[in-house]
Amino acid sequence: MARRRKNEKRQKSIRYFDYSLLFLIIFLLCFGLIMLYSTSSYYGSTRFNDAAYYVKRQMYASALGIVAMLFISRIPYKFWMQLSTLAYFVALVLCTAVIFVGTSAKGQSRWLRIGPIRFQPSEIAKIAVIIFLATIIYKTPKRIGEIMSLLKIMLLISPVLAVVAYNNLSTAIIILGIAVCMLFVASPKYLQFILMGIGVCLFGALFILLASYRAERVMIWLHPEDYEKGYQTLQGLYAIGSGGLFGKGLGESMQKLGFIPEAQNDMIFSVICEELGLFGAVCLILLYLLIIWRLMIIANNASDLYGALIVVGIMAHLSIQVLLNIAVVTNTIPNTGVSLPFISYGGTSISILLAEMGLALSVSRGIKLEVA
Repeated sequence: MARRRKNEKRQKSIRYFDYSLLFLIIFLLCFGLIMLYSTSSYYGSTRFNDAAYYVKRQMYASALGIVAMLFISRIPYKFWMQLSTLAYFVALVLCTAVIFVGTSAKGQSRWLRIGPIRFQPSEIAKIAVIIFLATIIYKTPKRIGEIMSLLKIMLLISPVLAVVAYNNLSTAIIILGIAVCMLFVASPKYLQFILMGIGVCLFGALFILLASYRAERVMIWLHPEDYEKGYQTLQGLYAIGSGGLFGKGLGESMQKLGFIPEAQNDMIFSVICEELGLFGAVCLILLYLLIIWRLMIIANNASDLYGALIVVGIMAHLSIQVLLNIAVVTNTIPNTGVSLPFISYGGTSISILLAEMGLALSVSRGIKLEVA
């Protein structure tokens, strides 16, 4: 009898770990490396005389990200509450530094170089804002429903939004989307979000009209065939259309042979559609949905509000970025530089995404299974 009671106590104290999420992440990461090699081999061989140039660099960043993910997953997630303000200000300083001492690539200054390491501070800002907002909401849960509290929180993150938007509007939109999703989940009232949405739409329209190149981007979106800058969009659509139902086969894309500039970056989804067809594209989208579903399960069962908010922020980041990338590639929205998570080439992006998944796994460790 005494042994049975001990076993029951042990069973009740069992802690959960989401191995399903871990498996999905590793599977998607491997798929991404395969597709990156297929997409970038031609460009790598012609420019760097190495067909595996891009995939080697991505594998290095992925290895660092996996180490970070496993390390962070072992740290109790409440530890990051103590560092949330510091993380926010470090991200703000780094994003500001890009404006003054950033290194340029492809005509855009979005990177910082420290010795041999080059990284994008805007990617760090995403995870910093998630931790920072989760801490603020967790400490003031009863006041989140007040419109003034929401405005104060938005004002707190506005410095990061402003400095990120200066060089990278698409990333600023993603950070804003993350913030709105976290506040929406935490708030019991919805009217203020409708009013905020109307305000954002009006501000966005004014923001576009004040700069001619932004208005031109909208015109390119509506009529890509009439503009030279619509070339990339058209080639991406040709790739999607030529893939058919099951695609031409892995490695058989024609559009990646210089027709789609830098196909390994934002337009990699069009190459996936060309090589694997509609079937492959749908399978990839389902894979993302499975990851989002697992994150939702963790958020719903988190041991406290702080853990739930962290996972909601990660889920919002992944969802918004996937949605924007696919919408851009299919010309559903105007072209803007948004990478496809775990698939597109980008060392900082893949490392930060894996670190975020480590946070989600850390929250899953806090879930206690009730075993009879």
